[in-house]
This record gives sequence, C-alpha cells and structure tokens, in this order.
Amino acid sequence: MKSAFELALERTGGALGEISEEQKQAINEIEIKCKAKLAEIDLTYSDKRAKASNQAELEQLNDDMLVERASVLNKAENEKATVRKK
Repeated sequence: MKSAFELALERTGGALGEISEEQKQAINEIEIKCKAKLAEIDLTYSDKRAKASNQAELEQLNDDMLVERASVLNKAENEKATVRKK
C-alpha cells in the first residue's frame, strides 16, 4: 500500500527513487503524529463547541480550531520537507 506522499509524487511526476526507505519511514511517522494531533484538536474543540453559549462564541471556537489545525499541518509539512532534503 502506497503512502499519500508516494501517490502525490506519482501524480506530479516526481521520482520515488529519490528518497530512501528511512526518509519514507520518517515521513510516515510525521503523518501519523500529525493525524493524531488533528484528532486531538477535533475532540477538544468538539467538546468546547457543544458548550458554547452563543453564536459568537461558537464562531470564535471554529476560527481558533482552524488556526490550530493549520498550524499543525504547516509544521508537519515543514518537518517532511526537512526529511526530504536530508
């Protein structure tokens, strides 16, 4: 089974031979940690949104959640880029 990274490389015409198995493994670990952190964020904000007392508070929580998710995704992409450069 191919990782999301490998599928993306195939779609864009990238060469899979350019990265080692160690790099693939490191990227996979980064993806797993990222997915776990995103799930944690979703659960945390799900509880907070359920307790929101008004629409303005709910919108603020949604905005905060989106910012936090984007931060995690950005960090993961930066880490993967660093691994690819090694």
